[in-house]
Amino acid sequence: MSTAEHDRLATSEDSRAPWRRWGPYVSARQWGTVREDYSADGDAWAHLPFEHSHLRAYRWGEDGLAGLCDVDGFLNLGLALWNGQDDRLKERLFGVTNPQGNHGEDVKEYWWALEGTPTHSYASWLYRYPQQAYPYADLVRVNGERGVHEEEYELADTGILDQDRFFDVQVRHAKAAPGDICVEITATNHGPEAAPLHLVPQLWFRNTWSWGLDERRPHLWAGHREPGLTQVLARHRVLGSLQLSATSGPGAEGVDPTLVFCDNETNHAALYGGEAGTGTGAYPKDAVDRAVVHGQRDAGNPGMTGTKVALWWQLDRVEPGASVTVRLRLSESGPGHGDAARDGRRTTAPTVFDEQVMADRERECDEFFAAVIPERAGDQDALVARRAFAGLQWGKQLYLYDIARWIEGDPGQPPPPPGRHSRTGGRNTRWRHVNLAEVISMPDEWEYPWFATWDLAFHCVAIAHVDPYFAKWQLLLMCREWVMNPNGQLAAYEWNFSDVNPPVHPWAAWQVYTIDGGQDRDFLHRVVLKMLLNFPWWVNRKDSEGSDVFEGGFLGMDNVGLFDRSEPLPGGQRLEQADATAWMGMFCLKMLRMSAELAREDAAWDEVSTKFLVHFLSIADALDDFGSRHTSLWDPEDEFFHDVLVAADGTAYRMPVRSMVGLLPLAGVSIVPDWVATELPDLTDFFQGWTERRPELADSLIHTTHRGFSRRTLSLISRDQWQSLLRPLLDEGEFLGPHGIRSLSAAHRDGVRVDLDGQPLSLAYVPGESDSGMFGGNSNWRGPVWLPVNALLLDSLRVYGRGAGAGLEVEYPTGSGRSLGLEQVAGEVEDRIIGLFRPGADGRRPGTPRHHPAGPLWDAHPTFSEYFHGDTGAGLGASHQTGWTALVAHFICAPEGIPNR
Repeated sequence: MSTAEHDRLATSEDSRAPWRRWGPYVSARQWGTVREDYSADGDAWAHLPFEHSHLRAYRWGEDGLAGLCDVDGFLNLGLALWNGQDDRLKERLFGVTNPQGNHGEDVKEYWWALEGTPTHSYASWLYRYPQQAYPYADLVRVNGERGVHEEEYELADTGILDQDRFFDVQVRHAKAAPGDICVEITATNHGPEAAPLHLVPQLWFRNTWSWGLDERRPHLWAGHREPGLTQVLARHRVLGSLQLSATSGPGAEGVDPTLVFCDNETNHAALYGGEAGTGTGAYPKDAVDRAVVHGQRDAGNPGMTGTKVALWWQLDRVEPGASVTVRLRLSESGPGHGDAARDGRRTTAPTVFDEQVMADRERECDEFFAAVIPERAGDQDALVARRAFAGLQWGKQLYLYDIARWIEGDPGQPPPPPGRHSRTGGRNTRWRHVNLAEVISMPDEWEYPWFATWDLAFHCVAIAHVDPYFAKWQLLLMCREWVMNPNGQLAAYEWNFSDVNPPVHPWAAWQVYTIDGGQDRDFLHRVVLKMLLNFPWWVNRKDSEGSDVFEGGFLGMDNVGLFDRSEPLPGGQRLEQADATAWMGMFCLKMLRMSAELAREDAAWDEVSTKFLVHFLSIADALDDFGSRHTSLWDPEDEFFHDVLVAADGTAYRMPVRSMVGLLPLAGVSIVPDWVATELPDLTDFFQGWTERRPELADSLIHTTHRGFSRRTLSLISRDQWQSLLRPLLDEGEFLGPHGIRSLSAAHRDGVRVDLDGQPLSLAYVPGESDSGMFGGNSNWRGPVWLPVNALLLDSLRVYGRGAGAGLEVEYPTGSGRSLGLEQVAGEVEDRIIGLFRPGADGRRPGTPRHHPAGPLWDAHPTFSEYFHGDTGAGLGASHQTGWTALVAHFICAPEGIPNR
């Protein structure tokens, strides 16, 4: 491929490469995160709530609307708005917190990532801003009054968006050069009447000086001003000199912005009482809000200097259907700090917005995606893929977190509570080595503004189609010594790094490697070496009996079981999990496949392949039958895999639940390449001798002859078992939903009940939002469709279709009398999933959340929800999950010839 963006990528194979130095790395939400929590009780939502966000300086990051920053997050450029009605400046997205929402935390705004190239040479973002006062209190109150069986109360439900009474505010970024960025902000009044609008872009430095570590302050001050041009100058010890130039575009001609300077510091008087101006600065960060919204024209620094500045355009009347545009240009290497600059006299020629740069980068963005997205994708699917990729780019956020410093506190601040140090009660105390200052792919801009390792693995599969370097770097980053625990465990997520997430890293690494062309042996070496450290942690920590049957805890399935699988069980009981064991079988097979690939050039890896073959065979044997006192995870009567609860005396109880847990053993499959027989002697010798030494393991190697070709497939489960699982998998009365594979069988609509030692337990198919408080209630695996596990299962069907199931046809759907090959079946299910994002005859997309109104202004925009209703496909959970839900772009873009797809 050869486009201008591909050329930029070719020079950007470094996380700090010039074209990656600036990007949309500013978080959508920094308040309510663990990083900002210095409380005694660990209640991050309450320690720095939304109500404090405009008053308090953050310690570990920043947030904003459509924010841009440098790769270190020193200088930030973001948008603020005011409609003349709100009680505060709209500087960041609002939502209810985990304890406030009837289904957990939930953002209450509407916005879309429209475009985004991997080097951030071009990007576009759209925000829907109400013209009436934003109903903050009403949203909190009504959601707090509703129970888990009721729908969430959303912004559209309040009625303030009726008759399209909103502004669509589009922000576009285009780089003239790596450190030279044009920004255009256009607001369109879609309402029936004229309405006022204040556009208030802000430039500010992250506060690095209030913590007692480095008191040096950067500076912003007013530069040259003349009608039609306003400049702000900046100086930073690392970034050097910069300038921001502002001009008014169409619809805003003749209106120049007012400059409001202040400091990015906490307003101690407003928060804690005392005289105004007390604390760390006389002009704290909320001075812009007080000036714009509350009419305090003297709130800003009259000296026209500070560490934060707002450029305030006051547009008193925007007519219906009219648009107004303002333009900025942020450039490195601006004027110096001489007297002329401080006096506002011009020292260099002004750098102003360049319309040609914006047009060129937009055209190059189109050319890039035309090269990435295959021609077979129609216009609608191409749009969906582009929006998914855009969400991934806007979901890249700077993540700063030094846990040792966070636990100990800063010398310039009060010490954190002693409980923070506790090895039992303190959060993440076993992860003091973590010290991150990296741009990381986040699951969701608002509800998950922190990395989650298993989410990130799925993100990387989609990212690899547009930016293979970044995908590989993200997978390796999670394994670096400043993230991975010294014991080999991968960090789970910010709220509890010690939690257990599924080991999908090897699967994702192989996917990324093959999508990238299967040539980057250096990446393969590095990731396999790191996974060699991670694998023993699983074996030593999550197989307590040494039986090769694993007890993984959370494992990403949240509330899929009869009880919380993350909590310790009483009385010496343990839960032996079909999914944990399946994950480990898949882990072994991907390690075998990757090490075999490396062995083609380095014979030492041949023995590593054999090691993982031995592990795999033991796990496969254990999954089927692991001892006379235990019960097999495979139920021969139900023809399904189930978790098994083992009591202290060895008595075993099968959990009679047909869930995604029992389907995951299908993911343990891999084709043995033909070249293994001639190129890998150690592995080949083992293949030839193992059935003689251990005949009971023979079922795991399936020989198939199809169209004259002999194929060998390693399968965690027997031919009878995987073929039996296909029946419920493809049954529309069980797992096959209109828009993908459900996480719990619809056969459980009436519920399943178990009496365990006198304690009644039950669960039922719940296709929509969770009706359980387990895991906070904002996530549900008891019926909805989730794209990550769908991607795993469909990948496995393709592998079976090319190996052990070559030539096999199965009923699709089960009971229909229609027969298809397994690869065709995978394609059909993928098409159902892609259908979530395609507009129907009425223009509405099935996957759109129910609370998004209908009509052209809404239906034009696909949404990417965390998961989808098992019957209707409506989007549920987090509403901007272009993390793993961006896998739809993988389905659209992946060539049919990719190995193991």
